[in-house]
Amino acid sequence: MRVGRALPPAAATLRGTDLWHGLAGVAASGRVLERFAAEIRAHFGVSDVFLVSSGTAALALTLAALRSRSTRTEVVLPAYTCPSVPAAVLHAGLRPRLCDVDPDTFDFDGGQLERALNANTLCVIAHHLFGIGSDVARTRALCEPRGIVVVEDAAQAMGAERQGRQLGTLGDVGIFSLGRGKTITCGSGGIVVTRSKPIAAAIDEQYRRLPSPTPVDTLKEFALLLVLAAFIRPRLYWIPAALPWLKLGETIYPTGIAIARLSGMKAGLLRNWRRRLADSSRMRSAVAAYFSRRLRLRPPVGPSYPYLRLPIHVDSPAQKARLFGLSQAHGLGLSVAYPQPLSEVPELRGLFSGEQYPAARRLADTVLTLPTHQWLSKTDKRAIVACLRHGLTERRGDTENATPVIALRAAWIERWPERTSH
Repeated sequence: MRVGRALPPAAATLRGTDLWHGLAGVAASGRVLERFAAEIRAHFGVSDVFLVSSGTAALALTLAALRSRSTRTEVVLPAYTCPSVPAAVLHAGLRPRLCDVDPDTFDFDGGQLERALNANTLCVIAHHLFGIGSDVARTRALCEPRGIVVVEDAAQAMGAERQGRQLGTLGDVGIFSLGRGKTITCGSGGIVVTRSKPIAAAIDEQYRRLPSPTPVDTLKEFALLLVLAAFIRPRLYWIPAALPWLKLGETIYPTGIAIARLSGMKAGLLRNWRRRLADSSRMRSAVAAYFSRRLRLRPPVGPSYPYLRLPIHVDSPAQKARLFGLSQAHGLGLSVAYPQPLSEVPELRGLFSGEQYPAARRLADTVLTLPTHQWLSKTDKRAIVACLRHGLTERRGDTENATPVIALRAAWIERWPERTSH
């Protein structure tokens, strides 16, 4: 068990003033929720907004609404993405159909996407994994002639843009997450946005039936937020990280999805969300640029981009495991991302009859993600660079400059001092 400073793989700040606004939201729930929804409409330029209990709930609600207005039953989604996505598909009574991905962009393989579409395809879920914008315009060009809806899973991409347009607003309907590891957080929460009046009407029909949190629910949520605000900080994060029953950092398939409305308390906590979103995006861009420069990376969207987590490729599963183990031992916040394609998730295997998705499998074997959040100190960033340089220089064949990694944070920094240029 590690004791001492440890970085969470992903995190967003919760300050005392945010918690105070959350308490104020309890007393004026309706007004606070209306204000937050109006701000979302104005910021993203959409006509309709629905606020719910989680990003997964937002996706499940959207899919159930789409199902209510069609006889089609298949949903195409990337073979490498968060397992909560197929869980939402199944919760809505629909069938997931997988499409392999481009390992460089994490987006759909374009040729395979076209072959995955058929007369029974209800919608395609275009994800923005790690905040990296997928090519929604290409996906829409394939889907619109076939009457297929494009759902943007922007759970990891709130505040990011592609070609000057905000992710989450490029498809027919988009969803955002306000979970604890996202760009901004209220602990848990989800947002659905759309400009389509028919889709909005179908979602609203489902939304009207959703329960609102009870006072007891709100009290429990606030208590959890107090714990989150304290223990997400690196000086204390080692405590929950050392508790195996919390399963922090593990990829878990959700066996049940609770869908409810967002509480007024959580909407109040997000009172200054636009400033927090801008600050977070700026910080993540700066951290990604630092890692890209120091490690000579060529990230998918360029270095100065607000990645939720910065993905890098390593040579092999063994190398990935070794680097992740070093990170775990020294609290550096590297993550293995998703450890298998969706076709190999135990709860889903029976749906795909042994289908193979080689690019997704390769990503599962070779992708690590680096933290980009605001809790990284200069020392943390230098230690992460020092840890990774050995593996990355070895991969490039630069064996003369590859020095064995010393498994102490201070020694890493001493061996790989900061330089003003490469």
